[in-house]
Amino acid sequence: MNFNLRHAIIQNVSENSQEELKDTIVDAIEVGEEKMLPGLGVLFEIIWKNADENEKKMMLETLESGLKNK
Repeated sequence: MNFNLRHAIIQNVSENSQEELKDTIVDAIEVGEEKMLPGLGVLFEIIWKNADENEKKMMLETLESGLKNK
C-alpha cells in the first residue's frame, strides 16, 4: 500500500477557510503532539513555495529571532 502523507494532509485541509486553517495550526501547536509535526511541515512547505523573496526573508528573520529567544 502506497500512502502519500503530504497528499493526504493537503486533501484534508484544502477546502478549509482561513479561520479553520488558523485553528488547525494553533491547535497543533498548543497540543504539542509529535504526530502533528508532519502536518505543520506540509503547511509550511506550501507557505514557503508561495512566498516571494521578501516574505521568505521575513520568515527567516522571525525564525532566527524565535530560536535565539528559546
